[in-house]
Amino acid sequence: MRKTLLALAAGLIFCSTGFGQAIPLHAEGLQEELLELNIDAGVQRAVLSRRGEASTATRLIVLLPGYPSVVRPEMGQGVMMNSPLLGNFLIRARRHLVTEQTLTLLVDCHSSQGDGCRAEYQASPERYRHVMAAVNAARAKAPSIQQVYLLSTSMGSISSGFLPRHGPGQFAGAIHTAAIDPTAPHSYPQLARLNYGELKLPQAFIHHVEDPCSVTSYGYIRSVAERHQIPLISVRGGGDFRGQPCQAFTQHGFRNKEVAVMKHVLKLVQGGAWVSEDL
Repeated sequence: MRKTLLALAAGLIFCSTGFGQAIPLHAEGLQEELLELNIDAGVQRAVLSRRGEASTATRLIVLLPGYPSVVRPEMGQGVMMNSPLLGNFLIRARRHLVTEQTLTLLVDCHSSQGDGCRAEYQASPERYRHVMAAVNAARAKAPSIQQVYLLSTSMGSISSGFLPRHGPGQFAGAIHTAAIDPTAPHSYPQLARLNYGELKLPQAFIHHVEDPCSVTSYGYIRSVAERHQIPLISVRGGGDFRGQPCQAFTQHGFRNKEVAVMKHVLKLVQGGAWVSEDL
């Protein structure tokens, strides 16, 4: 009996750590590939997500996650199994964006940045060059891609704000969720150098009206949207909020509104009207 129990325990350990490990919910239904590019004395990584072969996909959504914006993807069984940023809104809900026509590209920070993707780097031409290297690698994997969109959250909005500035004409649109207020105390002043109205591409803000994070105030983003006539999608509701104000499971991370927000993003990139509305 004791030998039987030991054998059973060994089998359970094998299943939980080896090939029997379940696909995590955040990657459910996805086929994913890690792209690793040697560039500028370092490595640029990105995770390309698709459903099936997706040989006819025409749209690529580049995901730019929030603080510290360092993904460090761990792959297994054809998907990203783990990352220090698994809780991030864009990462945990990316599966709701991926269709036969739409792929996502989760962009890590360049390896030279270490454990934190500095705001100054995210605003730089180097960041643009590294992201475009990943985008071009994704295009090589899916030549049918015709349009590339940027989708950011929180600190990632530094990247989604500056990438179109460094590469005009490269992106079909930029969607900034829970975007940074550079005027707030202890915020990222790099965004103060950015004039959203000068970016020559379709843009939209998606923001929770009760975002509790001090550097992503709804009031500031509403004023920017009104000043530059950029659509603002105002999110209400959700639930089961927990954690610190700027963390991923509060209104700041659209807790229990993930599906609604991602479906709206899909509607935008699939040709829907870019207009202000409540969600």
